[in-house]
Amino acid sequence: MPDRVTDERLLQLAADGDQAAFLELYERYRTPVFRFAYRLLGSAETAEDVTHDCFLSLIRRSQSFQPDRASLKTYLFAAARNLAMKHFRAKGREGSLEELIEEPSVQANEEPLERVLAEELATLVRDAVLSLPALQREALVLFEFEDLSLSEIADITDSDVGAVKARLHRARQGLKSMLGPYLKDNSELNTRREIVT
Repeated sequence: MPDRVTDERLLQLAADGDQAAFLELYERYRTPVFRFAYRLLGSAETAEDVTHDCFLSLIRRSQSFQPDRASLKTYLFAAARNLAMKHFRAKGREGSLEELIEEPSVQANEEPLERVLAEELATLVRDAVLSLPALQREALVLFEFEDLSLSEIADITDSDVGAVKARLHRARQGLKSMLGPYLKDNSELNTRREIVT
């Protein structure tokens, strides 16, 4: 295949049964779609199912993708969002926070106390993000973690930019109120440690 074939051409080839074209699309977008679903759902297994279903749906109904309306990435995020919302409605919150906690990377020069505090903060942030209302959480994840523009998020969520801005603002305010006391205590501890050393 030529270097960097367009998404539209790859989708057309994949819909006609070209497995290499399908794999190329899958490789391009699997990770961001999975990451988005994972951050919405909090379960790696469920996020993998959503990602798989997204790509199956794309191939089965490739004609529903309209390149003049949105990019393929935006289309796939919208599909992942719809599948995640179906999951929320059908089964409620599934999975546990333990699935989200990854082994921290250990820096050679990192002090044990710093490592413990970083792990604790990462857990608190994950818990706080997961506790946000679904619409606020998805706006935050798409904007902060997936680096999408407000207009792209509006396309994905089928809302206007003003609504996305409001959700993002409320999500940030929610995180600030949930994490503020911890971050304040943490910064005081760091200040005390700097004075001592």
